[in-house]
Amino acid sequence: MTGMNAPLDPTPRPAVNGGKLWAGGAATAAVAALIAIAGILFGRGLFDIDVLAPKGQGTWGDASTGWYALGAALAALVATGIVHALILTTPRPMRFFGWVVGLSTVVAMLAPFVTDGSLGARIYTAGLNLVLGVAIGSLISGVARSATILIPPRQAPRPYPQQYR
Repeated sequence: MTGMNAPLDPTPRPAVNGGKLWAGGAATAAVAALIAIAGILFGRGLFDIDVLAPKGQGTWGDASTGWYALGAALAALVATGIVHALILTTPRPMRFFGWVVGLSTVVAMLAPFVTDGSLGARIYTAGLNLVLGVAIGSLISGVARSATILIPPRQAPRPYPQQYR
């Protein structure tokens, strides 16, 4: 329905600056990859923990370090897509996003405990996954808030005197 007969929605609706959101998502992906690499180097180099690779692979480890960093970056991009979709389709999108990120972080923290790595490696990897989840969740939430604007509701047309209609 258009024109004078269209119902007016009294609530503002969100609009997303997609370029700003996805630029922030890309920056978050870079930060997440660097956190993963730094965390692995920190665990292997300082604590001598077998994070993702046996000790024989050295401090840099094997290809799993790169895959872990890539996985962290992809998780940030997936989070960006999820928050974009939530902003456009759901009421209270940031509350839903918080739940999605929180539960995903819990799953990522529990995942190392189904492997056969040493207890130290499993605990350290769970902690690293916690840091990654908090970083991705907080950065993407902040970017989403700054990339979202509320469009005010349509106003009823001003009544004009009869001679101007």
